[in-house]
Amino acid sequence: MTIAPSQTVKAILGPTNTGKTYFAIERMLSYPTGMIGLPLRLLAREVYARVVERVGEGAVALVTGEERIIPAKPRYWVATVEAMPMDIHVDCVVVDEIQTAVDFDRGHIFTDRILKARGFYETLLLGSWTMAGVVRKLLPHAQIIERPRFSQLTYAGSKKISRQPARSAIVAFSSRQVYAIAELIRRERGGAAVVMGALSPRTRNAQVELYQNGDVDFLVATDAIGMGLNLDIHHVAFADDTKFDGRQSRPLTPSELGQIAGRAGRHKRNGTFGVTGGTEGFDEELVVQLETHDFEPVKVLQWRNSVLDFSSIERLRRSLEVAPTDKVLTRVPVATDQLALEFLSRNEAANYARGHEAVKLLWECCQTPDYQGISPAAHGEIITRIFTDLRRYGAANEDWIAEQVRFCDNSEGDIDTLSNRIKQIRTWTFVANRKNWLADPSHWREKTRDIEDRLSDALHERLTQRFVDRRTSVLLRHLKDKRMVSPEINERGEVRLEGHLLGTLEGFRFTLARADGEVDVKGIRAAADQAVAPEISNRADRLAGAPNEEFVLATDGRLRWRGDIVAELAEGDTLYRPRIIMLADETLTGPDLERVQDRLSLWLRHHINTTLEQVMSLEAPADIEGSARGIAYRLYEHLGLLPRAEVADEVKALDQDVRGKLRKLGIKFGAYHIYLPLSLKPAPRELALILFALKNGGIRQPGVTDIPHIVLSGRTSFLVDPEVDTRLYEIAGFKVAGKRAVRVDILERLADIIRPLIAIDPSRYQGELPNGAAEGNGFRVTVEMTSLLGCSGEDFASILSSLGYRLRRTPKVAAPVEAVAATDAAVLEDAASAEAPAVEAAVEDAPVTAEPAAEAAPEAVATEEVAPTEEVAAPAAVASADAAAAQAEPEFDEIWFPGGRRQNEQRRHEPRRRDGANADAPARERRNDRQRPKGATRPEGATRPEGNERPKNARPANTRPKAEEGRGRPEKTERNDRRPPQREERKVAFDPDSPFAALAALRGKKD
Repeated sequence: MTIAPSQTVKAILGPTNTGKTYFAIERMLSYPTGMIGLPLRLLAREVYARVVERVGEGAVALVTGEERIIPAKPRYWVATVEAMPMDIHVDCVVVDEIQTAVDFDRGHIFTDRILKARGFYETLLLGSWTMAGVVRKLLPHAQIIERPRFSQLTYAGSKKISRQPARSAIVAFSSRQVYAIAELIRRERGGAAVVMGALSPRTRNAQVELYQNGDVDFLVATDAIGMGLNLDIHHVAFADDTKFDGRQSRPLTPSELGQIAGRAGRHKRNGTFGVTGGTEGFDEELVVQLETHDFEPVKVLQWRNSVLDFSSIERLRRSLEVAPTDKVLTRVPVATDQLALEFLSRNEAANYARGHEAVKLLWECCQTPDYQGISPAAHGEIITRIFTDLRRYGAANEDWIAEQVRFCDNSEGDIDTLSNRIKQIRTWTFVANRKNWLADPSHWREKTRDIEDRLSDALHERLTQRFVDRRTSVLLRHLKDKRMVSPEINERGEVRLEGHLLGTLEGFRFTLARADGEVDVKGIRAAADQAVAPEISNRADRLAGAPNEEFVLATDGRLRWRGDIVAELAEGDTLYRPRIIMLADETLTGPDLERVQDRLSLWLRHHINTTLEQVMSLEAPADIEGSARGIAYRLYEHLGLLPRAEVADEVKALDQDVRGKLRKLGIKFGAYHIYLPLSLKPAPRELALILFALKNGGIRQPGVTDIPHIVLSGRTSFLVDPEVDTRLYEIAGFKVAGKRAVRVDILERLADIIRPLIAIDPSRYQGELPNGAAEGNGFRVTVEMTSLLGCSGEDFASILSSLGYRLRRTPKVAAPVEAVAATDAAVLEDAASAEAPAVEAAVEDAPVTAEPAAEAAPEAVATEEVAPTEEVAAPAAVASADAAAAQAEPEFDEIWFPGGRRQNEQRRHEPRRRDGANADAPARERRNDRQRPKGATRPEGATRPEGNERPKNARPANTRPKAEEGRGRPEKTERNDRRPPQREERKVAFDPDSPFAALAALRGKKD
């Protein structure tokens, strides 16, 4: 670039809105060639478009870090200050916003252009009047021209964000603040455009256009609007007066505040500025400075040596650290490119940086901007890869570039995601616009440009969707002009005004489609209420004449009409008469409200009377008197389901005729409950739950809305929730038994399965025993039982235990091990046959529950079983059997017995023999027949008669005749000492509907 005499340099200085940029463009276009350097890529794009309109596209070039549009013979160059081509000779050079020379990151670039960028005939330096002093010192012969502001700027004080005047720009200094303010403006005032430095130029242009064309009246921005953006702003409000400059959070200087506040007022229109969002008001001295544009002059500019030594990396580093000779200049702090150089000098890249050209290329690579704001090490890795590829292959690896670019090529995601992708693609756009860095640079320029444009458009769309509410903007304008048109209400209850959704009308309640806000939204609400009032009146008429099928009572206790919630139930004076609370706006009043309430009350009474018809009939049944009437009323009070234990005495006192009358009313007398089977269906139980909950804990308590779904699922049992009131399970038709809740009718079916099993006498039963039958009034759990209840194991055991059954667990006898030799097998077979009676006797007399006077422990039984085997078994066979027994896991035979029976007591249901004298023989004589001494066997040839009965007049060899019983007792063995004395059998009167009554009936049939 030509170094012109200082007399051709002009500094056009002054505050904002002085027309400096417009004047400079006109001067540049008056020359055959020219160049203008601008501080922002966004502003460069704006100026490029303006110049193209004047001289044509073929005469203008655009050069930025991420974009190059260079026609065949350009006459005018528009560029960012960093990208200005310094080796091109032009007639006029313009450098805009020269006060940026004080910036720590970019200041040294502007300082270099102030000192070295010259046009052949004219050089224009544009900036703030604060630069006048340093320009005079650095360029003594430069002409300084001051331009006054076209309009006045005045301080307007503090106002809330929601009360800012239209055409305002609200300024914050972080993306979080900007988004929060924009969201508030959207809710309160219809929407806002967003402008931040982090946005791509395309996105910022689209947002600016949104504001300029009047779609929104507010702009929320960072200090990015302080440079060069010509916007129609009437007022600037500072939501913050501090910013993070990359190193620390600091207050804005008065000149920085003036640069931003000066955007208020355009050309001849005056502007105002103020504070908002909790920012303290400006003091009087600062206000005067801002209104008069009188700021402290700039005294020092950032500077870095631009005459660099590329002979080696070390010499390059030393040349960058050269100190300035002028006191007006100060060496810039270590910049991003210097940090990258330090990183590359310590890794493998240093090996490729040999010679002038290699070191120069290394420095060009280090000047790649860190758009992503990542760590110096991560940014250094990218530069290292690019430089090493350039040195080894002559171009960056396209597969690697393609992979990085492909990662960015995704326009899905939220605002932050898209913003990060734009930052990433800007890095590769910069790389694609470098000379000779890629094998096919034109392809990658188009590719990266296309991706950035699509990401920018998607980001603009997301910003608009999030921060612009066109509907609210339209509504507010209508309210202010008092031209509210009649809204449209569709069948879904959506209320629309001029195509915009105002809210929804559900039942008799109107809900705005946006969150409640301040005064303007209250006005919308008032207008909307007036608009929907006729529709609410029409709905009241339709509900008053609606058939019963249109009403539904949900599990949450709310009444719905045609799917809309119109009322909810509350506790009433009686269980079956809850109160109705209307859910309606104040628009529903007077006669309309009364007619709606009367219709809902009528339907609710009908619903309760029909759904719980059987239960309601028990309140005062005809032809039922005395205790039976009391039982019926108790069922009525308990919603058709009553535990039998609560009225056990009254039920026992009922004769069969009275029971028959109660059964005609639908009442069933179960083993555990007295209930109405028809009322156990899902609909009656759901209604019963609601009525019960209204009186006991409220409809919102846990379980009220969940249990009906379980009832509908058809599950027979399920684990109980400890947070749920157990009474709710009972009302729903389930009994809490142990860990689970079991359906009442299923519990009765379980009792029907168990009842015949405990009534069977295996010793007298003809044919194959039913599955689950066991000796001594016991039963074993079967698959039929567990399948019926839908559980097994400990859960099933907890149910039986809670029903009063008791468990007896007896060790099972291990099967004899099959020996290899035939003789061993025969010996084991004989031993097993000899062992069987002893084991059988031990199992029969084993205790059912642990008692203080329990029978012999399992260890003792095992000792009796092994003794005879040792006498006859071969030593090898015994050792084999012992080894197998040691390895086998213990197994138990589990038998359940009705509660209250002694585990070692004889079966009371065993029928007495009617054949002569032995018919009255005491049971003790039959028991003594099995009391042989240990190791004794039955005499050879002696067998028990069929049916396990002894022959008539037979007496066991080891007992005395009946006539001798009175003269003394035989010596008691250890087992006889613990046996309780024999008692005479008594006839017990059982409840006719209990399981024991059925047991007695079976005994009578056998007798």
